[in-house]
Amino acid sequence: MPIIVNLDVMMAKRKMSSQELAQRIDITTANLSILKTGKAKAIRFSTLEKICQVLDCQPGDILEYQKE
Repeated sequence: MPIIVNLDVMMAKRKMSSQELAQRIDITTANLSILKTGKAKAIRFSTLEKICQVLDCQPGDILEYQKE
């Protein structure tokens, strides 16, 4: 898939655990894991907005496009 999810990189930069982020953005740790591993088929803009607010970043810091 040409969309790369760099959520784990941003979490490491902010020294935040998966459990803490999941609680702060109000999703399950299982759903956060699916997102982190790039297995998600979609992400709601509202979820992306919450992630960006909590991690103090831009959507482009989390999502990246790479040609196959």
